[in-house]
Amino acid sequence: MGLRINQNIAAQNSYRNLSVTDNQMSKSLEKLSSGFRINRAADDAAGLSISEGLRSQIGGLKVAVRNAQDGINVVQTADGALNESTAILQRMRDLAVQSANGSNDTNSRSAIDAEAKQLNSELDRIASKTTFNNVNLLDGSFTGKSFQVGYAANDTIGVAISSTGTGGAKSSWANGSAATTAGNAVFTHGAVATTVAVTASTDANAIATQLNADAGFAGSYSASVDTNGGLVVSSKDGLAGAIAVTGTLTAAGTNAAPGANAGFSSTDLGVSSVDLASQTGATAAITKIDTAIKSVSSARGNLGALQNRFEHTVNNLNVAVENLSASESQIRDTDMAAEMTSFTRAQILQQAGTSMLAQANSSQQSVLKLLG
Repeated sequence: MGLRINQNIAAQNSYRNLSVTDNQMSKSLEKLSSGFRINRAADDAAGLSISEGLRSQIGGLKVAVRNAQDGINVVQTADGALNESTAILQRMRDLAVQSANGSNDTNSRSAIDAEAKQLNSELDRIASKTTFNNVNLLDGSFTGKSFQVGYAANDTIGVAISSTGTGGAKSSWANGSAATTAGNAVFTHGAVATTVAVTASTDANAIATQLNADAGFAGSYSASVDTNGGLVVSSKDGLAGAIAVTGTLTAAGTNAAPGANAGFSSTDLGVSSVDLASQTGATAAITKIDTAIKSVSSARGNLGALQNRFEHTVNNLNVAVENLSASESQIRDTDMAAEMTSFTRAQILQQAGTSMLAQANSSQQSVLKLLG
């Protein structure tokens, strides 16, 4: 056997194997301490790419679940308010039937009509004040809304909350677009023109106040400001066709005919003009109120169907999140039992390699005996 000192092949071999073992042990420690099998792209380049794609889907689906829950909450809020609107309309119908009876005198019918007018006012308040996250739900503006219920673009559910009321032709102005100059603003609906003297203004609230203060205007129309700050003029007469706005008020951006994106105010439902102070008016009111009840009931039926759809969507999304999370975990997470086995192996090999490196380094000490 030759004894050489310039090259200790046994020691080099032991050192190389020990370096490999140290690297394996370091990776095992990283996987065990982080819980991830893939901590960097070099651990599994293909697996990293796949798992990141799955993570994107899972994150998007979790947010989509919250979006769908928002959809359920919006629908429930609207339905809860419309439940009270239905109760109001039912009470108004009872009053109309009562007023239509021939046993009532003028004073009795006046009292009945006074209650009906208060109920109409409450219908209007519910329609204008029912909001979700400061967005009005029942004034007819909540149309064409999309709820993102998937991780991919355009995976949406459309929601529109409106009535099929026969009243409520509307003219609408965008925020800041309504302006008046001193003179006459003219509103024409069903070939009937109503003229209102106005002063110069660019404030939608001030313009609405001016219009509502005019008795002729208030008899046929109502002016309000929507949640976006835009002026809205609604017809009370129930006539077909849109309102034509001319004169010293700037032209409306939208002139909608009755039933187009109608809300749930007394005007939109066609009951704002019911008159229970006379037997004839009460008899006519019964038919109008029946139509309004059907309109609200139809809208509530649509809301119920939407809620059921959203609930099924949430269930489906939760199942998808669960299954995709299992797939992502299979690719990216550490199998602790298997990795602990690899770590134990590397630990034993490290101890053995260290010992053998020491033995290889000491084996050449025998050359000193020859030199002595």
